[in-house]
Amino acid sequence: MSFPKDFIWGAATASYQVEGAYNEDGKGLNVWDVTTSVNGRVKHNENGNIACDHYHRYKEDIKLFKEMGIKYYRFSISWSRVIPDGIGEVNEKGIQFYSDLVDELLAAGITPLITLFHWDLPYELYLRGAYGNPDFPQWFENYTRVVIDALSDRVKYWITFNEPQCFIGNGYWLGGHAPFHKCDNRTVLRMIHNYLLAHGRAVKCIRENAKTEPKIGIAPIAPVRIPKSDSAEDIEAARKESFSLNDMFFSLALYSDPIVLGKYPEDAYEMFGEEMPVVKPGDMEIISQPLDFYGMNIYYSAANDVDEGYRANEYTGIPRNALGWVIDPRVMYWSPKFVYERYGLPILMTENGMAVNDTVSLDGKVHDPQRIDFMNRYLREYKRAGEEGVPLMGYLYWSAMDNFEWAHGYDMRFGLIHVDYRDQTRIIKDSGYWFKSVIESNGENI
Repeated sequence: MSFPKDFIWGAATASYQVEGAYNEDGKGLNVWDVTTSVNGRVKHNENGNIACDHYHRYKEDIKLFKEMGIKYYRFSISWSRVIPDGIGEVNEKGIQFYSDLVDELLAAGITPLITLFHWDLPYELYLRGAYGNPDFPQWFENYTRVVIDALSDRVKYWITFNEPQCFIGNGYWLGGHAPFHKCDNRTVLRMIHNYLLAHGRAVKCIRENAKTEPKIGIAPIAPVRIPKSDSAEDIEAARKESFSLNDMFFSLALYSDPIVLGKYPEDAYEMFGEEMPVVKPGDMEIISQPLDFYGMNIYYSAANDVDEGYRANEYTGIPRNALGWVIDPRVMYWSPKFVYERYGLPILMTENGMAVNDTVSLDGKVHDPQRIDFMNRYLREYKRAGEEGVPLMGYLYWSAMDNFEWAHGYDMRFGLIHVDYRDQTRIIKDSGYWFKSVIESNGENI
């Protein structure tokens, strides 16, 4: 059985990870531009100043996408490239870059999907309190309107935020991502509430101002617990744990329940008490604007820590990717299943992929059988979810090309295209050509 006829097959990137040109053509600084300069925060003290130089090489890259048969390309807008200070004057050269990118994609027969925010907050807004500032929702709405005015005549698919658990939970609670802070619970919860308001205002802005009928979603991290067995008791236990707050500020429900269900999860009030943000009249109405799909970024299953150095979903010698993440294809079945049961929205796999220690072989090619096997196994489980009634919109591999992997620098390679960062040479990997065959058969060869 193949996937639906209108299934979205594509690949994804993010602005800071691929564009480079960090200070060209009027672009302002973002938090990653500034905070990676502190030694020890990023492996090898690397940064995204050049990255894949996609800003200058996007035409070359799109030709490679077309060669791989990519039908959809998900990319993000750099807020500070469009509005250098985050608010105020628009940088026309910045918005023109994205307009040209969209035109080039369409000319190649590739449909663009735009993510409005993928972690690279303008530095000037960081200095004003970032997500903790009560004006953040208005800032984001104003930015959204600029992008919609410029691109919505040619772009249909929109994603407001990518992985809020990372830019808030990791950026302001664990301190592992820019701006590398560790804040108290009350501050983090206020940031989450402002993010939710910003999302809702952006959705409303898109609906009211888009020049073509939009399809709108959001893309959180969405790993869930895998049942220990197929018994009803174990499945229910995994479902309950998947939406609990045991992961604190990485909880799926904390960032998604208000958007889809119009309320915070009950256990949030039990856990945080008076630290919870004040929900003003009308807040939840803004936050819970109707969505067309639920984006899911899935790489691994989740589990709590247990004794003897392993989590509940691990065992001695378990397969892992180059980042150490557990490889368990079953998450691609259970995660869409549980999320659809809770939220009732069509599922778009906005990210899924594998970091491999790729090398260029003596024959000049990049052979990555581990990645092909990974994709094959994960797509089989994803297909199984669809066969059992979960409405699947599409699958976007992460990532289209090797890129700057945040605090891990450039060692971790997720791409279908190999990038030599010394001279920006590109090579389509074996997985890129394998993925082409999957797209051509609409998944029948999986």
